[in-house]
Amino acid sequence: MAGERPNLIQRFNQLPNPRKLLIIIVAAALMAAVVISVLWARDPGYKILFANVSDKDGGQIIQSLQQLNIPYKLEPGGVISVPAELVHNARLQLASQGLPKGGAVGFELLDNQKFGISQFGEQVNYQRAVEGELAQSIESLSAVASARVHLAMPKQTVFLREQQKPTASVLLTLHPGRALDGSQIAGIIHLVSSSVPDLPIKNVTVVDQDGNLLSNMPDLLNGGNGSLNQRQMALVQQQEALLAGRIQKILEPIVGTDNVKAEVTVQMDFSEVEQASETFGPNSPPNASAIRSEQSSEGTGTAAAQAVGVPGALSNQPPGAASAPITLPNPPGVAVTEPGATTSRKDMTRNYEVDKKVEHVKQQVGVLKRVNAAVVVNFKRVPQSDGGIKSVPLTQAEINQITNLVQEAVGYNKERGDSVKVVNAAFADRLLEVAGKSFLEKLTEYLINNLPLILKVILIALVLAYLLFGVLRPILRDVIRPGREQRAALAGQEGGVALTAEELAQSEVEAEVVAEAEAGAHLAAFSELIQRAKEMAQEDPRMVATIIREWLTADPADQKTQ
Repeated sequence: MAGERPNLIQRFNQLPNPRKLLIIIVAAALMAAVVISVLWARDPGYKILFANVSDKDGGQIIQSLQQLNIPYKLEPGGVISVPAELVHNARLQLASQGLPKGGAVGFELLDNQKFGISQFGEQVNYQRAVEGELAQSIESLSAVASARVHLAMPKQTVFLREQQKPTASVLLTLHPGRALDGSQIAGIIHLVSSSVPDLPIKNVTVVDQDGNLLSNMPDLLNGGNGSLNQRQMALVQQQEALLAGRIQKILEPIVGTDNVKAEVTVQMDFSEVEQASETFGPNSPPNASAIRSEQSSEGTGTAAAQAVGVPGALSNQPPGAASAPITLPNPPGVAVTEPGATTSRKDMTRNYEVDKKVEHVKQQVGVLKRVNAAVVVNFKRVPQSDGGIKSVPLTQAEINQITNLVQEAVGYNKERGDSVKVVNAAFADRLLEVAGKSFLEKLTEYLINNLPLILKVILIALVLAYLLFGVLRPILRDVIRPGREQRAALAGQEGGVALTAEELAQSEVEAEVVAEAEAGAHLAAFSELIQRAKEMAQEDPRMVATIIREWLTADPADQKTQ
């Protein structure tokens, strides 16, 4: 109907082409601004993870970030950036892998010597090259994550009294849970001492990442007793951490994360005991004994008269005076063997095997003597019907169950004197928690925790509002409704009656259609004149040339008068 207001599409189609193009450009710019704002809002914001990273370390860091599914950006200058909220987590995980290791250089530093370099510069480059080579050699040890070597090279002099020996300092960063014994530290000291001319062993200092002095020469000369004590302490700490981790791992699925704390103390025996023993058992029965050796001798013969009996004064008395035919009796205790009597003798020696037991026992070093475990479990959190959460203590049955699990995890042995203590208590950082939070408290907590995101959304909304109401709306108003106020005032003056909004819009569209029709008519008339001139030039070229010549030679003043 003619009296109805046309829709937006019809009005847009009735506009001239330049105005259509302007509206399309403005709409595309607004859409692009919206898309850019949304992408910027979703962008987490990157923060520098490491800067000035060497190519080798950069490749390893990027490979580790890809394995950890952490997005990253690589910028010029060896700068690696990750999302701001993942910076600390990424640094901790990369540090556990020993990254970055640092770009230590060796003798390749001397490959690019500048022409005309001074002697001092050559000496400094040579010293840096030696330090880098020593650091790379020390890092090849399995327990060393990274190393730095500092050499102090005194200036050589011809005077013996003024000569000074060089010194060296080695800083070691060990892998977690590893330690160096005395022989390994002595090896590092001898390696550095042998690589620098005139560097005595006593002038080499070795320090670990915690600042502990490892190159204590008396301990090294005594067999590394000091390093052995450090290794013992490291082994004890490692065993305690292992047992505490087992307790955390087995209880967290039951009581929840951060609801259990465990500490374990172990006592270990590092004494070296070596014992050798040899025992003899009682003889076996004769019929079951094993004969080792046997020797026997037997003999017969004629014996002369001889005195026999108990030796003493009576048997050694001299015979009395001979008087025949009297026969004296034998002295008391003396037996006389008649001459020519036959005697026999038999000797036997028999040796039996003896039960013998030989033992050689060497006790194991680092045996657990006692384990003490202390475990604190937080109150359990029970949801309430009103949506809140309430902390209630554990029952005795639940505490007994947790105690049994802890005993199994640490290898509880009652005969060894182990002890396990489980306590149920409310953690201090959660005592302020109430059963439920009001809507205002939840809203405040959400605003505080998400303040950067909220500010970013508000900024984007303000920019879009400005683009919509400050830029797009005036353009559309000027393009779709040009001069409405002027035409309304003119129509009111001419007709004496103010037009309605619909009549005004209809009049605007009609005026635009009329303007386009007039422009088309003028264009058609001009095209017809051009065509007639072309036909005239083809029919009578001489006359056209004469007319053009007269136009060129005529006086401009005469042409104006004509």
